[in-house]
Amino acid sequence: MNTEPRDQTFPAFYAEAPRLTVRDPLAQFLGAARQGVMEYCYADAVRLAGHSCPTVAGAWLMTLHGLRALYGSDMPVRGEVEVVLRDAQDQGVTGVIASVAQLLTGAAPATGFQGIGPARRFARHNLLAFGSAIDGVLGLRRQDTGQAVQVRLDASAVPWPDEMKALMPRAIAGQATSGEQERFAQLWQDRVRRMLTEHAEDTAMVQVSPWTATP
Repeated sequence: MNTEPRDQTFPAFYAEAPRLTVRDPLAQFLGAARQGVMEYCYADAVRLAGHSCPTVAGAWLMTLHGLRALYGSDMPVRGEVEVVLRDAQDQGVTGVIASVAQLLTGAAPATGFQGIGPARRFARHNLLAFGSAIDGVLGLRRQDTGQAVQVRLDASAVPWPDEMKALMPRAIAGQATSGEQERFAQLWQDRVRRMLTEHAEDTAMVQVSPWTATP
């Protein structure tokens, strides 16, 4: 995992977050990227979600670690990985996690790309499913080999500081002063920073294990 060039519109630590390089056969076929190789940075997930939070950071790290477990030193193939999530699509932050996983893997629900031509080449629809029986937050399965992993996230490995206990209720209720709101935002992003930099390889936070996926 490498780090991304700094984007001046984002906090500096985004440039230190792990990034992912994939090969996308559809992008290669349509000439969208040379040899289909594309690089994704944490800032891409922030642009997609419209915000940066422990859920977005956790989804980013879970997907990256899951793909690394599936492909090892080989480049992951975007569009050839199935993704399942344990929870229902309308439960909690499941939708946010699914969006980040879809960004990196290309796996889409029924509304996704239907493919090209009679053979529906490069189709991505129905590669993303919810409410699956897995022992983790999400599961990933390679379509070519059938190898699969499940990934858990324990964000408590990077807790909020005590100062946040008083600030968060006031910020959420819209009662924080401008100074308190600024401090809240600083503490919020500092937890994301610690997850993505200091704990990016922390197995106490992100755990990957084999998964026997049902075809």
